[in-house]
Amino acid sequence: MGIIAFVLALIGFIFACIPGALTVGRILLPIAFLLSIISFFLNGKKGFSIAALIISVVGTIVGILVFFFVVASSFDEAFSDDVSAEALAQEADNAVVEEGGDSAEEGTRENPYAIGTKISSDEWDMTITDVTLDATDEVLAVDEFNEKPESGNQYMVIDVQLTYQGDEPGGSMPMSTVEYASAGGNTFDGLEDLVIAPNAQDEAETLYKGASTEGPIAIKIPSEDAESGMLAVSPDMFADKVFIQVK
Repeated sequence: MGIIAFVLALIGFIFACIPGALTVGRILLPIAFLLSIISFFLNGKKGFSIAALIISVVGTIVGILVFFFVVASSFDEAFSDDVSAEALAQEADNAVVEEGGDSAEEGTRENPYAIGTKISSDEWDMTITDVTLDATDEVLAVDEFNEKPESGNQYMVIDVQLTYQGDEPGGSMPMSTVEYASAGGNTFDGLEDLVIAPNAQDEAETLYKGASTEGPIAIKIPSEDAESGMLAVSPDMFADKVFIQVK
């Protein structure tokens, strides 16, 4: 019985490590555990019984971890939209790939998209139409409550255009995100300052299929090497993040 328990535990452990075969492991491991316990009360050597007991317990723990990994992966896939990009026609016509040039995937920090590229998720199209790296004077002139940035900082203004392509009968409000990622990897999203930009976008507006909204947002960024940073954007809450040049 100890040998049978050991074999079942070993097979159950193997299946517990395979995401698509977890059920088999969940059946075999408890059986192996019970048989190993029973075998302790029978005559004979206990080596296989001890091994079966240990493997069945460890296999159960591994099976639980694999189960949660599968659930987490499924959850991430269900609530994460892949994004696609469509460059401006003029940029696409003028694009030249040099031999030995940057081979990094487009839209990453190493190879960001150009300003004007349309970023699309399942329900939203998003385009950064313009970026003003230093719009401090314009931002301060808009509202008296916009505070002057500390020394070494400035206000960047990003013009954003959003189009809703979803089918929700009640429409949807924009849920895009725009962040500035410095060359050193620090992120600035403007949420701490809540600065009002000139002709700011109405983020509470409900849009129906085909409708668009546009307007600038303001983010306080470090002045040093401002041109070396880039934008990290997502068309909606569950879309993947991609990177766009700032000039």
